[in-house]
Amino acid sequence: MNRNRLIGDITPGGNAVRLTASVVAAELSRVTPRDRRLLDYLHQHHTFTTDQLADLTFGTVGRARARLNTLLGRAVLDRFRHYQRPGSQAWRWTLGPVGAAIIAASRGEPMPRPSAVRDATARLATSPTLAHLLATNGFFVALTHHTRTRDDRAVLARWWNEARAREVCAGLVRPDGHGVWRTGGRVVEFWLETDLGTEPLSRVAGKLTGYASLGPRRGYPVLFWLPGAAREANLHALLSRGGVPDGVCVATATTAHAATQGGPAGPVWRLHGRADRVPLSDLPTSTIEGGSWDES
Repeated sequence: MNRNRLIGDITPGGNAVRLTASVVAAELSRVTPRDRRLLDYLHQHHTFTTDQLADLTFGTVGRARARLNTLLGRAVLDRFRHYQRPGSQAWRWTLGPVGAAIIAASRGEPMPRPSAVRDATARLATSPTLAHLLATNGFFVALTHHTRTRDDRAVLARWWNEARAREVCAGLVRPDGHGVWRTGGRVVEFWLETDLGTEPLSRVAGKLTGYASLGPRRGYPVLFWLPGAAREANLHALLSRGGVPDGVCVATATTAHAATQGGPAGPVWRLHGRADRVPLSDLPTSTIEGGSWDES
C-alpha cells in the first residue's frame, strides 16, 4: 500500500494544519466536556468505530455522526477506513492534530507535529492487529453502554488498555485489557483475552501459565471473549484434557451469544468446569471493602 496515498486518504481534502498555542487555546473554548471525554478515550484506546462512539458517549448514531464530522472539520479528529465492496466499511476515528495537541497540553507535554500525528494514524490503519483492537474496545464499549442504558447501578470502574495491563503484569502475561465491574455490593476484577479465532487453541490455553504467575493479589478471573460456539466448546474440551493452572479462574463467552443476551454484562459467562452461564456480576468477586478495585 502506498503510504503517502493512505495519509492523503486519512486527511480529507489534504488540509494542512498549523499548530500554535493560540490555535489550541481557541479550540479549548469550543470543545465540550463530552468532546474532552471522547479525546481521552481516543488517547487511551487509539480508535473506535462510529457505532462504538455512539454507544460510548452520544446515545444515537445520528448525533455521533454530526458531532464527529464537526470535530473532523476542525482537525480535532481524523478518520480512516479501508476499501470494501459491496458496501463500505465503517469509519475508524482517531485523534487529529488539534485533538492530540489538546491532550498534550493537558498533560504538560510538548505539542506534537501534525505530520507525526497523521503518521501514527497511518500506522494504525495498516496495523495487522487493528481488528483485534477494535474487538477489544468493543467489549468495553458494550459494558459502558450497559451502564448508560440498562443498569444505572452498574459501573465500569476501571478500563485499562493492553499497554497498561501489560505494564502492571510486569511482562509475565499480556492481557488484551483489564476491567473492574461494580454493581451493588459486588466487584468483579478481570483480565480480558480477545480471541478472533486466528491462532491455535493450544496457544490460547497456554496463556494461562502466565496468569498463574501473577499470584493471588492479581489472580482475577481470565475472560476469553470468543467468536463462536464451536470455538468455545473446543477451548473447554482442551482445558478439560490439559487442566487449568492452580489459582486461575477461567470464564468464556461468545460475541454471537452475547448479542442476544444483553452483551458481556449479561448471563453469557461459562466458568470452566460448569455448564451453566452467569452474568458478569456473578463471577468470582471481591467486596468493595476487601477488594483492590480502587487501585490506580
